[in-house]
Amino acid sequence: MNDCPLPTLIPAPLAAQEAGVVPATIRKWVQLGHLHPAGKSGRAHLFRLEDVFRAERATRRPAERSAR
Repeated sequence: MNDCPLPTLIPAPLAAQEAGVVPATIRKWVQLGHLHPAGKSGRAHLFRLEDVFRAERATRRPAERSAR
């Protein structure tokens, strides 16, 4: 038996808010392959927050990387 909790899945608008981007950016990351949905609820894609933050770091501009 595995006692690891299941990851929390969040919808794209909340993922965008947490990453400090607009929802269109989340859709663009999916189109470009930087982010993959971890599930669906009806027609809405759901994402793991860790994956959202990973995509945000991967797509950050070089000037933004050095400033943080």
